Amino acid sequence: MARALLIVLDSVGIGGAPDAGRYGDAGSDTVGHIAEACAAGRGDRPGLRAGPLRLPNLAALGLGLACEGATGRVPPGLAPEGPVRALWGHAVETAAGKDTPSGHWEIAGVPVREAWGHFPDTQPAFPAELTAALIARAGLPGILGDCHASGTAIIEALGAEHVRTGKPICYTSADSVFQIAAHEEAFGLERLYETCRIAREVCDPYRVGRVIARPFLGSAAEGFRRTSHRKDFSVAPPAGTLLDRLEAAGRAVVSVGKIGDIFAHRATGREIKPAGNAACLDAALDAFAGLPEGGFVFLNLVDFDTEHGHRRDVPGYAAELEAFDRRLPEIHAVLKPGDLCVITADHGNDPTWTGTEHTREQVPVLAFGPGLAPRALGRRESFADMGASVAAHLSLPPLGAGQAWW
Repeated sequence: MARALLIVLDSVGIGGAPDAGRYGDAGSDTVGHIAEACAAGRGDRPGLRAGPLRLPNLAALGLGLACEGATGRVPPGLAPEGPVRALWGHAVETAAGKDTPSGHWEIAGVPVREAWGHFPDTQPAFPAELTAALIARAGLPGILGDCHASGTAIIEALGAEHVRTGKPICYTSADSVFQIAAHEEAFGLERLYETCRIAREVCDPYRVGRVIARPFLGSAAEGFRRTSHRKDFSVAPPAGTLLDRLEAAGRAVVSVGKIGDIFAHRATGREIKPAGNAACLDAALDAFAGLPEGGFVFLNLVDFDTEHGHRRDVPGYAAELEAFDRRLPEIHAVLKPGDLCVITADHGNDPTWTGTEHTREQVPVLAFGPGLAPRALGRRESFADMGASVAAHLSLPPLGAGQAWW
């Protein structure tokens, strides 16, 4: 039996999906627009990076060619300089929306067939009965926010009032999400988590995908900053995923980053949740180095999305991509003959786009390993093709969706 490593570069989309217009995202292109901005000098930041986007290792795996398949053009600087060293293609999501759970679940073989519930962009955004139930069950003096908002902006605007009143800050976005921000010390981290557990139950009738705890520290005088103690409370996938198949077969599974939260901690094996992309990749590589045959490591690198995409930070996003690219030799080094690594994304978050939300995009599919012959995979009609291919590689029974490449 072989082993497999699946890396999700959170929000690293490569061009608008065929139905992007339904979401107001026609023309969005996370990687392409970052590369174009860098080539035009708009990706420079003193002390961080400057000049064209440099991703030689990802380009060698076919990232630029995957972008070309999705948009018809190779972004500046992403054409491979020699033979491509991976299977490369681009994938279209069949589930509605552009959120994290549906993207990851589809990658793992379970496309979401029913629409998520969303809150309107009004104020208040939440139904009065939902808010009343949360206040009563969690023993809250009330809530603040109750609107669509950027997480960093609303904490800065309402942080001081939250500390003074003890009312948590509740907000949402275009995603199917109910977010609760609270001060780790003034409100209490464990109290925030318990409030989110209650909110998870209160939100279930509304088909809300995630309740997210957004803890922060600081003061009105020095400013407020979010901490690394975020926790997602997701609904469980509606059917058996690749992870369930692995668990049933008695295989070793290691989930790194927020994978455990995304899959509601079902069949996620050993969970490791460091802070930051670099630490998450370190943990995944360490876990993979000691992984037995037939095992699987599932890694999410969230900083692309949370630190740069939502903040519309082109230089920061470019620097994050370049930092990951520099570490690709380490990934190659841990792969033994028969091993497989797949690099992909779950949606887009174009930092040149309007607003602060995810963008409905296609995602790259880059698969490689010792002895694996490079070839074009073309357009995959579902993210589930990745889960089906990993399952086949690990000699597992077929999943309920997706077509394997093999």
